[in-house]
Amino acid sequence: MPEPTSILRLYLIQVASLPGDYPVVCYLVQTGDGKNILIDTGLPDAAALPPGFEPTLGKTVVEQLAALGLQPGDINTLICTHFDADHAGHHSDFANAEAVVQKAHYDDALTNPRHGLTRSQWDARQFRFVEGDTELIPGLELIDTNGHNVGHQSVLVRLPETGAVLLAIDAVGAQSDFRANRDDFSRDDNAEATLASTRRLLDLAQRENAALVVFGHDREQWKSLKKLPDYYN
Repeated sequence: MPEPTSILRLYLIQVASLPGDYPVVCYLVQTGDGKNILIDTGLPDAAALPPGFEPTLGKTVVEQLAALGLQPGDINTLICTHFDADHAGHHSDFANAEAVVQKAHYDDALTNPRHGLTRSQWDARQFRFVEGDTELIPGLELIDTNGHNVGHQSVLVRLPETGAVLLAIDAVGAQSDFRANRDDFSRDDNAEATLASTRRLLDLAQRENAALVVFGHDREQWKSLKKLPDYYN
């Protein structure tokens, strides 16, 4: 039997598509002792989106968790990779969860207009701040991947059967950029830092012998992945 605190399964949850059919994704990690760890919460509701921004919205993360028999109060931890609109749109629905964010990201977001659209979702809540790479629980690590924006973080999950799964989030949005000499930084705040983070993730994937690297918005990769209600274990 698995250890009580071990990671049991990982769900990939698509909540929307950006123009061009790029997926907007959240993740759910479940542990042997019944804990539920949610990573990101997707886009806000249509009424909160700016004029002219027209993604295709699917079922919200709250609605999709309900298909697993989970309510917002069942989420123990909310990992906030960053506060961009397509990652932090429903944080307020999980007010009772411990929210974890890189302190550098939170400090920057307080005065960065880039994160203004989701400010109502995170500005008033309490956070657990981490600084740099952090083992959150055995089998789940937060990886400092500064560059896409200040204090962005990726997530490494070690599953009992699949092995190591690296969630690059927006540090590497597409598999074509997962290379040491990548040269497209059009969606990143800091090209030099993003390149360094990409190289860190390449080294980490090799060192962990990662079975899977999930890229933040790769529409071709997404077609091949297991999605909720299926899962990786």
